[in-house]
Amino acid sequence: MPRTFHELIQSSKPVLVDFSAEWCGPCQMLGPILSELKTRMKDQATVIKVDVDKNPQLARSLKIQSVPTLMIYQKGQVMWRQSGVKQATELEQVLNSFRTQEV
Repeated sequence: MPRTFHELIQSSKPVLVDFSAEWCGPCQMLGPILSELKTRMKDQATVIKVDVDKNPQLARSLKIQSVPTLMIYQKGQVMWRQSGVKQATELEQVLNSFRTQEV
C-alpha cells in the first residue's frame, strides 16, 4: 500500500487531490461532493484529501495559495489544477477525460 503523497500520485489511474484546511468553509462544502464523486467513480480514480495546515511543506512546494485547490495527477504528472468548489458531475467529467488516456 502506498504511504507517501509521491507514491500515491504515481498511479496510472487519475488521482484527484483536494488540498484543504479544517477552518475553510468551502472546503467543508466540498466534503460531501467528494464522497459522491468517490461513489460515482468507484475504483476508476483515487480521491485523496491533504490538509495544508498539517502538510505545510508539501503545500508550499506545490504553490498552494488558496484552499480548496483541486489537482489531478496521473503517473506523477499534474494533469489539471483548479481552485474553488466544483460539483461532482464536473469533476467526474474531468477525471473521465484522463481515465481514457490510461495505458
